[in-house]
Amino acid sequence: MAIKKDKAENAKQVKDAHGEKEKDAGGSKGGGLVGKLLLAAFVSAVIITETFVFFFLVPSGEEVAALAEHRLITIAQEIDAKEKEHEAEEDHIIEFDLGTFSISFIPPGADMNYRVEFRLYGELHAKDVEHLQAIFDERQGRFRNRMLLEIRNASLQELEENQLGLIRRRLLATSTELFGEAILLSVGFHDYQVIED
Repeated sequence: MAIKKDKAENAKQVKDAHGEKEKDAGGSKGGGLVGKLLLAAFVSAVIITETFVFFFLVPSGEEVAALAEHRLITIAQEIDAKEKEHEAEEDHIIEFDLGTFSISFIPPGADMNYRVEFRLYGELHAKDVEHLQAIFDERQGRFRNRMLLEIRNASLQELEENQLGLIRRRLLATSTELFGEAILLSVGFHDYQVIED
């Protein structure tokens, strides 16, 4: 009887174990279905989101081309404006101080001694200032000597002329010859005076 009892208990245990497996299998089948539904819902949400982004947030090819063209035009206009500004700065005419002169002499054709006092300046493009400064530093003594000679060789009429056009042209030609290039556009005077001694 004990054997029958043991068999009955074993059979009951086997039956209970088999029932639990069926419950687990049924529970896992139900859990698998819910998981699959959740996965399908997630994938659907991702696809819908991507579609929304594509249609409403990503610009079309025509919009991208229009934006790129607008950007290129803006950049080109900025570059043109900078180039024009740079050219305007380079073409800007400035004055360069060429020195102060005081010369006492008797002009050709005059009987008295005269003194000529002036500050000489040259006009040139702003881009050429450094180049002229280098040349002027190198040839300053020769330049000063040539200017003194030009003034001493001028007649009293040339020195007292109202516009001083002839003297200015001679000094410009002499400076161009001395500097080796036509870097000065013109020359002019500050504080020009002809005084009878």
